[in-house]
Amino acid sequence: MTNLIPAWEDGTLKPLDKLDVHQRGLRHKAISVFVTEGDRVLIQRRALSKYHTPGLWANTCCTHPHWGESDLDCANRRLEEELGISGLDLTHATEIEYRADVGGGLIEHELVQVYTARVMPDLSVTPNPEEVADIDWINLPALRAMVERHPERFTPWLRIYLEKHVRTIFGSHVASATDLALHH
Repeated sequence: MTNLIPAWEDGTLKPLDKLDVHQRGLRHKAISVFVTEGDRVLIQRRALSKYHTPGLWANTCCTHPHWGESDLDCANRRLEEELGISGLDLTHATEIEYRADVGGGLIEHELVQVYTARVMPDLSVTPNPEEVADIDWINLPALRAMVERHPERFTPWLRIYLEKHVRTIFGSHVASATDLALHH
């Protein structure tokens, strides 16, 4: 079965096959979600069966919308499918474009709509083992320090988000506290 995602070919947004889009490095739509509780962020380690970046740690969830699917509907769908999370009040944080080699001859060239949600400590998370190998709640300064020390354990997009977009994703107050923690 073909998985059609919105991608640009010759300047036109079209429904194109996801694998073909990644093999050709075409710019395409994507979604990323960061779920936070206090100063902690929920991260996931991608299942070993994923066709790219298996076993690497990523943000709470990320995906590509189906052709014709709204960004917000896509974010909610993937939270449910990957982590069994539903009913969150997602807030659009920013739009980020990046291009990264994800191995195996595949390129992610994404125009990403980034969403955040603040939750209570009792949030129920039920990872789908076909999508997620593990989850962890980690405070942002510790996550940034881990990515700095062991970048090979994390997806290229999470490294980019944490290096270049912390303020726009998490807010300047959180980012400033994180910067202070990293440099002490």
